[in-house]
Amino acid sequence: MVPEAAARSALEDAEDALLASRAAEGDVRAFAVLMRRYSRVVRAYVRRVLSSSADVDDVTQDVFVTAWQQLPRLSDPAVVRGWLLRITTRKAIDRVRALRSHVDIDDHDQEAPEWERPDRLHEAASREQAMSVALQALPKDQRRCWILKEFADYSYQDIAAELDVPVSTVRGLLSRARKNMIRAMEGWR
Repeated sequence: MVPEAAARSALEDAEDALLASRAAEGDVRAFAVLMRRYSRVVRAYVRRVLSSSADVDDVTQDVFVTAWQQLPRLSDPAVVRGWLLRITTRKAIDRVRALRSHVDIDDHDQEAPEWERPDRLHEAASREQAMSVALQALPKDQRRCWILKEFADYSYQDIAAELDVPVSTVRGLLSRARKNMIRAMEGWR
């Protein structure tokens, strides 16, 4: 095997913490592996948040540019995945805000859309908080399966490959995760 190909192969199999540490020190190849590893999750999340698919590529690119710039400040390289998803959330919400039409309230006496009413915004924030708590309460494997299926829209086979478990295990984990999430979210309703 050519030394460069061997190094590339070793990087592909490396843990996130090692890749993030090397990328923070300026290793472009390590950062490229992180991008390949998480670009599907980032794109899927952005696609769910934005209504315009034309903006998905721009926001995804912006997420990775920001990640490259801020990676040296990441205190714990082992949490790079969650850190990337937090950047993704901020960037997607920023894009939604930028695209939202602004109405001059002096010119119009228009009622806020249903989903922008304060009670609806509070309800959405409350639901998001409850879901976050419910997700954190799930066992690690159930949580990973649920996030990959529900947020990243992975297939059962893709989840099995990502977690290196059989598809039947993925089905069982997802079933238990869904039951636990329903039970945990009952109190929110």
